[in-house]
Amino acid sequence: MEDFLRLFENVLNFSWQQGAMILIGAMLILCAIKWKMEPSLLLPMGFGAILVNLPFVSAEAVHTLYEVGIATELFPLLLFIGIGAMIDFGPLLSNPKLLLFGAAAQLGIFITLMLARLVGFELNDAAAIAIIGAADGPTSIYVAEYFDSQYTGAIIVAAYSYMALVPIIQPPVIRLITTSKERRIRMPYKPASVSRTTRILFPIAVTIIAGAVAPKSAELIGFLMFGNLIRECGVLKSLSESAQNVLANLITLVLGIAVAFSMRAESFVKVETLVIIGLGLIAFVFDTMGGVLFAKLMNLFAKNKVNPMIGAAGISAFPMSSRVVHKMGLSEDPYNYLLMHAAGANVSGQIASVIAGGLVISLVENLLA
Repeated sequence: MEDFLRLFENVLNFSWQQGAMILIGAMLILCAIKWKMEPSLLLPMGFGAILVNLPFVSAEAVHTLYEVGIATELFPLLLFIGIGAMIDFGPLLSNPKLLLFGAAAQLGIFITLMLARLVGFELNDAAAIAIIGAADGPTSIYVAEYFDSQYTGAIIVAAYSYMALVPIIQPPVIRLITTSKERRIRMPYKPASVSRTTRILFPIAVTIIAGAVAPKSAELIGFLMFGNLIRECGVLKSLSESAQNVLANLITLVLGIAVAFSMRAESFVKVETLVIIGLGLIAFVFDTMGGVLFAKLMNLFAKNKVNPMIGAAGISAFPMSSRVVHKMGLSEDPYNYLLMHAAGANVSGQIASVIAGGLVISLVENLLA
């Protein structure tokens, strides 16, 4: 009888908000399994959302993971080592001007920051929301926690969801602002020889320069470049492979569960969550437009025209965005191979998004000072 009464009491204390969050968790699991949308993150995040929203479940273990790995920003930094070890900067080093596309494709961050302020978010929350436009999950987590945003859960869900939806979001935006003739521009790929010395010096140089330009991004960019240095140095092959596979997969898995602590019903089921999701979409759209329009601007002065779709790959959603551009190029001209150009712009977006995150932190801190 006591057990029955306790069960009945649990049912009575089960709010519709908790039910909504359990449904959202189930939807994330469905997206991960059926549509393979960022499964390594959305599946544990969805399961965690269910766990932390059960009545009378304190989820202390999840809370501990959150405090140790998310609140301290440890998990995003460790994940960047794995990401850095996966990235080949060869296409970028062969054509350094692709760095410009990575910078231009961060436009959505700053437009979203202004829009978030206009709709009433506090400056620190607006900055955290804007970083959804970085199209970089670890950077979004890092900035949201740095500003101690009350909307961390919604920001992270929006960031990773839109990253998975890049193949759906980007093509209509690209078609809207380009002509068929522009999309058929061919760009023969003639890779320049990149020496091992250059590959080794590149991550060191980027860390020094980024640390000088945007000191708040030094840790993020430093861990990303350290991972790449492990890859390129040639003497740590086993560690490079471990960083790419074991470390990256393990941290992503634990990160998904830990993030779920910020998805409790009382802090997630709000009107603001829907607004944040809408702002995140705006950020991705303007990121895409920024890169494409910058490429079109370059073509006004360039002798050798670039396919403006390359600019869309300047966002940090690697490698989804470069694949989208390559596929769109082939659909316009089956002999137009844009993958390597797009990949170069895509990895430049990874660098630019981290630096943009550091710049936003510095900007907001100066305004709040």
